[in-house]
Amino acid sequence: MLEKLSIRNIVLIDKLDLSFERGLCVLTGETGAGKSILLDSLALALGVRADAGLVRAGTDQGSVTAEFSLIPSHPVFSSLGDIDVEPGEPLILRRMLGSDGRSRASINDQAVSAGLLRNVGETLVEIHGQNAERGLLDARGHRALLDQYARLEKEVIVVGRHYETLQKANEKLERAVREIEQARVDEEYLRHIVEELSELAPEEGEEEALAVHRSNLMHAEKIAEALRDAEKALTEHGGVENRIRSATRAVERVIEKASGKLDPVLESLERAAIEMAEAQGVINSVAGDLDMDPVGLEVVEERLFALRAAARKHKCEVSALPKLLESFVARLKAVEEGDREIESLRAAAAEARKKYVAAASALSQKRKAAALDMDRAVMAELEPLKLGAATFTTDVSELPDENWGSHGFDKVAFLISTNPGSAAGPLIKIASGGELSRFMLALKVVLAQAGSAPTLIFDEVDRGVGGATADAVGDRLRRLAEDLQVLVVTHSPQVAAAGEAHWNIRKSEVNNATVTSVDRLDQEERTEEIARMLSGASITEEARAAALSLIEG
Repeated sequence: MLEKLSIRNIVLIDKLDLSFERGLCVLTGETGAGKSILLDSLALALGVRADAGLVRAGTDQGSVTAEFSLIPSHPVFSSLGDIDVEPGEPLILRRMLGSDGRSRASINDQAVSAGLLRNVGETLVEIHGQNAERGLLDARGHRALLDQYARLEKEVIVVGRHYETLQKANEKLERAVREIEQARVDEEYLRHIVEELSELAPEEGEEEALAVHRSNLMHAEKIAEALRDAEKALTEHGGVENRIRSATRAVERVIEKASGKLDPVLESLERAAIEMAEAQGVINSVAGDLDMDPVGLEVVEERLFALRAAARKHKCEVSALPKLLESFVARLKAVEEGDREIESLRAAAAEARKKYVAAASALSQKRKAAALDMDRAVMAELEPLKLGAATFTTDVSELPDENWGSHGFDKVAFLISTNPGSAAGPLIKIASGGELSRFMLALKVVLAQAGSAPTLIFDEVDRGVGGATADAVGDRLRRLAEDLQVLVVTHSPQVAAAGEAHWNIRKSEVNNATVTSVDRLDQEERTEEIARMLSGASITEEARAAALSLIEG
């Protein structure tokens, strides 16, 4: 439960320290005294979005600290992660808010994110105010409220996972259908390209080899002429070979007289003769190997130009043509085998739908069972609230396929009938102002009892009711407070009289500044405050007597 609340520099509050207790805690005060400031301050400590406008004018920073006492088994202790908090020890939530809008959050003086603070706060306090009432009236939120009542969070998560799988399967199927349809539109073109490139049959590295061969063919005539000139130079006018032989004979005639000095000369001439013979042989061999066929050059150029034309057509390099052919063949194969792939994807989507429908149906059955139980619980609350002739029904119906979602396929709506025999309809259309407040209280009580928060706050839940009905509201809140800590902000003297502890919120001038203060009332002060609520500004003895009667009653 909420034990302490400390507020510094928040709107009209300069410094405020409050201690709360179990049971029904009542907060009263004149309109504009600052009751909403108190609730906004607590909400800040619980992790709601920070607003720089909450910081008191003339100050740089405001802060709110809320201290809670919890049983060791409370689920909040298992959600604190790395925070060093022992189960059962006090939990202190603190929020610091600067005038620039920046905020810092901590739990037991350990820095945490605003998101973690909010998650923790939601397990500690439930605030049922005017915003919550509007949520109860909005049918779009009724399904979530029923799931909360029935504690179906795990089942909803399972359905959500199956829905995500179904969505992905459907998207994959739709994408494949679009692709195959587009591919079929292009099928004739694909076949033409595959036939064209298959006939061309490009090979890797072919362009380079053809370019070299073409260059050789184009220069073959000049090479042959050069070889002829070389051979002519070696053979005309008797040839170099004959000259070498003549030189050799000349040396041989005198070699015996040279005492071996001419031996190297003779050896050199012999080597020269051999080299010349080899040179002539190589010239003849190369000349014989030359491809002088102009038709061959034409064939090579035609092949090379065909490859380059295909590359230009497909806007790629010649070297990329083999891979391009492979890709077109694969696309054509996909078209030809597309029906099998589509059938496979369609079967996967059908299986995903089957699992989703099974999980959603199981969730729907649990919702319908919970709806009956919730209806009985709400109906039990209506009699004490002077609505015994009214009926409350939680309608669970199936949505059309296009509206299915991660939450399942149920539409949930809270319907009421205020008179026997009249048709049930939405809350906001059927109930009058006073009836609506009581229906809201009945719903809030039932939903609150299904929650895990040990502290409930009701903001003006008695709005629009009075007399015996207000008595009934106060009595119901007091009975609810037997199991939970309940804080109620009220303008009703009957509700205020039902409280076990009473605080008065008032606004005053201090040092030329307006401040809000909160005072714990003793028995005499409490009687005086309820008398004020009964009679207005001028408190009469009759009002005091009536106040005392309400308290004792």
